[in-house]
Amino acid sequence: MPLDPYLAERLHLVADMTFADLADPGALSRFGEFMRDPTDWVQPDVAVENLEIAGPHGPVPVRTYTPRRPGTAAVLWAHSGGFLGGDLDMPEAHVVAAELAARAGAVVVSVDYRLATGGVHYPVPLDDVCAAWRWLRTELAADAELVALGGASAGAALALSSALRDRDQALRPADLLLLAYPFAHFPVPVLDSATATEMTALPPTMRFSATDVEFMVRNYVGRLTDLPRDALPGAAPLHGLPPVHLLISEYDDLRPSAELLARQLTASEVEASTYLAAGMPHGHLNRTPALAEVGRSLDFFADALREAARCR
Repeated sequence: MPLDPYLAERLHLVADMTFADLADPGALSRFGEFMRDPTDWVQPDVAVENLEIAGPHGPVPVRTYTPRRPGTAAVLWAHSGGFLGGDLDMPEAHVVAAELAARAGAVVVSVDYRLATGGVHYPVPLDDVCAAWRWLRTELAADAELVALGGASAGAALALSSALRDRDQALRPADLLLLAYPFAHFPVPVLDSATATEMTALPPTMRFSATDVEFMVRNYVGRLTDLPRDALPGAAPLHGLPPVHLLISEYDDLRPSAELLARQLTASEVEASTYLAAGMPHGHLNRTPALAEVGRSLDFFADALREAARCR
């Protein structure tokens, strides 16, 4: 389907805008207006607490979301940001965690892993996510009947890599993985010609060029060649993983990575289900359920959690 109508009617606000343009106050104001949703988000009835846990590189901030009547599931969630941006307050962390806690009745932990800035590189962000994941399983939710691991874009790569570490170290695996528009491969496969043509109308702030992708990889790993298999985990053996639920954005230069990952998982005899968020660009979970497709995307994950809990 075409780009979501609400977003399409506001594209003029960011036409031809680059991230460098955001240094201009006028451009930044227009970008902020573009990112405004039809209505304000109201936080669901969940208790929120900020904590720090021990990690191999020092304390790791986490934020917990506990519904008033929690069930038996717990989730660790990792935000996106190309490995060098994002925090616990961005909608893709805060809104997603609160909504999943409320919709699935699960305790959700959002992890503020170290970013690849100031000389930080792989595997430090991954080490932080693994530390938070193991803390959730052994301390916060040691008695949970179901534990899930998830994230968005770069955070999805970190979640998948954490699951691969569990498998390789013979640790208790996650019961399921929740991966939103994962950045799992380098190079990223090319878009199909029809989608590529439709995406020509999107401004640079809604796209990932080959240069952008190379920068993110070099900044994260420190190089472009001889990449560790768990840095961009689409290159790793994927057998022996728990069921994976893949959320794919329709208008996304990284969409081919998610689609290839789904095929790789199936070929590796890993159960994989997908949901295509129609009309949505990459990072659409940085918006709120005021956009119906964001709500449906959140329900895709919440339904997976509820169904897995019922089957235990």
